[in-house]
Amino acid sequence: MTSINCRKLLFEMMMIRRMEELSLELYTKEKIRGFLHLYVGQEALVTGVMSLLRKEDNVMATYREHAHALLKGVPLSSIMAEMFGKSQGCSKGRGGSMHLFSKEHRFFGGNAIVGAGLPQAVGLAFASLSQNVKRNTVVFFGEGAVAEGIFHESLNLASLWNIPVIFICENNLYAMGTSLERSQAQTELTKKAQVHNVISQAGDGMDVFDVIEKTRQALSYVEEKKKPYFLEFKTYRFRPHSMFDPELYRSKKEIESWKKSDPILKLRVHLLDREMITEVEIKKMEDDIELLMQEAVLFADKSPLEPVTDLEKNLYEDVL
Repeated sequence: MTSINCRKLLFEMMMIRRMEELSLELYTKEKIRGFLHLYVGQEALVTGVMSLLRKEDNVMATYREHAHALLKGVPLSSIMAEMFGKSQGCSKGRGGSMHLFSKEHRFFGGNAIVGAGLPQAVGLAFASLSQNVKRNTVVFFGEGAVAEGIFHESLNLASLWNIPVIFICENNLYAMGTSLERSQAQTELTKKAQVHNVISQAGDGMDVFDVIEKTRQALSYVEEKKKPYFLEFKTYRFRPHSMFDPELYRSKKEIESWKKSDPILKLRVHLLDREMITEVEIKKMEDDIELLMQEAVLFADKSPLEPVTDLEKNLYEDVL
């Protein structure tokens, strides 16, 4: 891993963290309404995976997807405007926080339904395969989705038809407010993929280098074998499930314990110890990120709401 790559990883992880914390601030000011699910603590996972993907690759995510959209290339200003419900948002203000979407960047959601991205990802990968297009398809989902029937249906079909799709489980241990141990009899999630003869592997979602290594192996396998692959990364969200979560299901002691594995802090120390970056350079990164955030908020604030005359647009496909 070169110093340039490591610097980029740190910058992107710091940018995600600041975007999410800023979103919380804006939510308390009622600039952002509806539901809001933050990715704080899980930054290494998406950053590691996205560092290996290309513009032409397909990505699908969950309702906790701001970071995925950002690293797939969706402009920060467009993401912020969408969360503000403005017409210049990536979903024209109709999707909000949970439904970020950009066909241009091949980011296909953002989905409020648990597990909904799984069959759609299989379809996207099948389309690329059928058209003989060299394009990877990656779908992110939480461990809660593994308990859904659609998880098994999707992996079964992908395995049966040899569809090259990478399934990435972001296992943050709590599906909303229920721990994995209390909701699923088999907590080794890789075994659930193996039932469908899908090659699987577990990794440390708090370590960006481990994420990159495991993802690189998955991509190599999928591209060569034209078969699906399942990755489970154990991670942890430092914030509640959403803004309406009283968080009574886990202790503050547990949260503080996990914060000792903060992926940004770990990478920062790694680079400083090896003299690959300085504190001054990190401060410059923070300042640059803050400027980007303020520009995005200003753009979102100034963006217009969708006019009433447009409310009936884009409801149905015009097939006539």
